[in-house]
Amino acid sequence: MNEHRTPSEAKPARMGALARLPVFLALEGKRAVVSGGTPAAAWKVELLSAAGAQVSVYASEMSDDMRQLAADVSRGAINLHERSWRAEDLPGAAVAIGAFEDDEGAAAFAAAARAAGVPVNVIDKPAFCDFSFGAIVNRSPLVIGISTDGAAPVFAQAIRAKLEALLPKGFADWAAVAARWRGALKLAGLSFAARRKFWQLFTAHAVANPDRAPVQADFDSFVAEVKGLGAAVESGSVTLVGAGPGDPELLTLRAVRALQSADVILFDDLVSREVMDFARREARKMLVGKTGFGPSCTQEDINSLMVSLAKQGKRVVRLKGGDPLIFGRAAEEIAACEAANIPVDVVPGITSVQGAAALLGIALTDRRKARRLQYVTGHAKRGGLPADLDWKSLADPATTTAVFMPTRTLAALAEKAIAEGLDPNTPAIAVSRATRPDQAVVTASIAELPEQLAQAGLPGPVLVMIGNTVSSASGAVSRRSTGTA
Repeated sequence: MNEHRTPSEAKPARMGALARLPVFLALEGKRAVVSGGTPAAAWKVELLSAAGAQVSVYASEMSDDMRQLAADVSRGAINLHERSWRAEDLPGAAVAIGAFEDDEGAAAFAAAARAAGVPVNVIDKPAFCDFSFGAIVNRSPLVIGISTDGAAPVFAQAIRAKLEALLPKGFADWAAVAARWRGALKLAGLSFAARRKFWQLFTAHAVANPDRAPVQADFDSFVAEVKGLGAAVESGSVTLVGAGPGDPELLTLRAVRALQSADVILFDDLVSREVMDFARREARKMLVGKTGFGPSCTQEDINSLMVSLAKQGKRVVRLKGGDPLIFGRAAEEIAACEAANIPVDVVPGITSVQGAAALLGIALTDRRKARRLQYVTGHAKRGGLPADLDWKSLADPATTTAVFMPTRTLAALAEKAIAEGLDPNTPAIAVSRATRPDQAVVTASIAELPEQLAQAGLPGPVLVMIGNTVSSASGAVSRRSTGTA
């Protein structure tokens, strides 16, 4: 009998060590001092001017890049002083940037800046820097900075290029209009919960229409939609979210949005830590441990907690491994919400079957080998083998069968299926922790697999796939799986 446990709050992981603290400086109208007239210094001057700083450049010689920049400023004024810097130039500056070939000059400039209480950066000399410049993705006012702490600037640039490709340029328009609409929204007479709903609509629309500039009609539409919800906007909600088999890259976009907007997340033991990293940091995270044959919270406890939190106005995410609609007791949780008049939504997830098959190169259906795919559970309500399995379908050679929660009952299932006509030489594969870095597999015929799986002692969750299509995994196991038993 499973040991009973109650839902418990999971403390968020401590922030890991940071090589640099990312900070975005407000430089509009503030003075910045730059020593050096080189092209490298000119690039830093361009950044400072673009941020609105009033830039004073001191150098005996100015490069053509610097002169051209000063003649065509993007935002903040650039004043060129054709002389070396002096200590009296630094007090009152917001930042100081130096370009020096020798360490002696860099050390003197850094010391003078610090004496004046000014943060200093010396280009390409991290030993003299209080802060650093990272690679920048500019969708201003949406700005992303990338730092490798000076260890790999080329790597940072490669990451910047990736992000540039991922983020539509139109996001800049949506981010800019958000600043203008914030004040108007406060005047619309909406409650805090209603304003939060407005920004959820805004975000979903921006993501769906990044290349269309926002217009006033969008603002009016979002406000009207929120007001149309009436008192319902103040109530909480429940979203059942499929976390997928474990690899966070298999999360759907809807799943990520739900995790990042949740107030409370109720999660199972089988949800991987990497998936939880996508959750909103401020969200309360509660372990409601549902594990096979281990300590578990009762379904009644989970339903009660879920409904109670939603009635408090919380946005509750019920996070389940794989897909919540497949052996995830979703029907019971949906019924509990509907009985309490709590709005409930479902975000499907990638199943462990799909994840494992993709990684191992298994086609779950094949017009030559398998015309049907079926999911069955090897775990009845009281823990044994279900008595009502369709043994005829399990024995069908043209079927691929995926067995969830099979560890304790696989021997009995295989024996009964073989007795009902399943060829004992039918290929089978057991996959532990599908798609995770520690994924492991055992391959054998269905007659031999129970004994080999017991000997391997694979950690859960374990999935078993049976059928002639599974034979295609024999060459893929060593090629793609991270572990082979």
